Amino acid sequence: MDWTPESVVVSAPDGAEATIEVPFPPLPPGPEPLTILFGHVLVPRRVGALLVRKGGYAVGVFVGTELISSKVGSAYVQGKTKAGGWSQQRYARRRANQTDQAYAEAADVAATLLLPELERLEALVGGGDRVGVHAVLGDPRLERLRPLLREPVLPTADPRLRILQAFPEQFRAVRIGLNGLA
Repeated sequence: MDWTPESVVVSAPDGAEATIEVPFPPLPPGPEPLTILFGHVLVPRRVGALLVRKGGYAVGVFVGTELISSKVGSAYVQGKTKAGGWSQQRYARRRANQTDQAYAEAADVAATLLLPELERLEALVGGGDRVGVHAVLGDPRLERLRPLLREPVLPTADPRLRILQAFPEQFRAVRIGLNGLA
C-alpha cells in the first residue's frame, strides 16, 4: 500500500491496483491509511454548492449531507433558431445577453448565501455546466470563493431543489480508479 495526502493506492497479488482519491484532501498522516481514509470520508464538512446551467442555478450550504440554506432560481434563455443571416445573429446576441443576466443573478445569490459562510466553508463544489460555474465565479465579489472550488465540476441535471438536495451523493463520493488487471 502506498499513499499520499491526495490518494491511497492498494495493490493485489495479481498486479491489479486500485487508486482511491481522497475526497477533501489532505488525508491526515497515520500508520493505517485505509482506516484513516474511512474516518476522513465520514467527517461532516461544511461545503458550498453552486449548480449552474444556462437557464437556472441552485446555491446551497451543506453540513454533511444536510442542506442548511439554499436558493434555487431559473431564467429564460432562448433556444437556438434555424433562421439564417441577420436573424440568427440577432438571436445569438439575445441568447448571450439572457445567459449573462442569468449568470449575474446566480452570482448575486452566491454572494448572498456563500460569502457569509466563507470562513467556515471547507470547499465549494460546482455542478452542471463548467463554463457557467466559472462564469458565475468570475464575478469580482466571489473572488475569495474561487480557491475553494474543487475540480471537476460535477455533471448534474437542471438545477432544481431536489437535484441540490441529492448533490452530496456526488460530491461526497469516493472515486476509485482500477488499472493493472491481469
